[in-house]
Amino acid sequence: MTDLVLLIALVALRGLGALGVRRFANWPAAAAHALAIMLFMTGSAHFVPAGVTLMPNHADMVAMVPPAVPFPSAMVYITGVLEFLGALGLIIVRTRRAAGYCLTLLFVVMLPANIYAATANIPFAGEPPTPLWQRIPEQILYIAVALWATRGALPLPRLRKLSANTSPEPLPSDQR
Repeated sequence: MTDLVLLIALVALRGLGALGVRRFANWPAAAAHALAIMLFMTGSAHFVPAGVTLMPNHADMVAMVPPAVPFPSAMVYITGVLEFLGALGLIIVRTRRAAGYCLTLLFVVMLPANIYAATANIPFAGEPPTPLWQRIPEQILYIAVALWATRGALPLPRLRKLSANTSPEPLPSDQR
């Protein structure tokens, strides 16, 4: 389902770009926004009460957390917040590159939970478990889109060394 949301959003946003909406004028920018839409959707599941059966809920997410991870409920809330922040970061042009890199790391860190859920046959939203052969390529797709979204984004600011006797140099006008 999330792959379909990502694909439909990507095609629709790039279509808007082709029609003249400058924000979506290239594929990486459209990919950043499409991934943000998907992340707002998936991130919201981290906060949905257990009684809701229309979509994945907090209890479904907690069940995916491997037993070795402490405080599984808190980890689900934290990863939900990180997904929201990553989505927001993808939308803001100045933070898109950093968000793409951070989301790549988040997707790698969350991969063991997906592997555990598949190998332990954890049902998701009342549906049968998603097979491992599907979960790993999905994570690879999300990583690829997060990295693709960084193309053409503003470069990360460089750190400048400060000596004890000098003040920092002003930022160039394009980095303010």
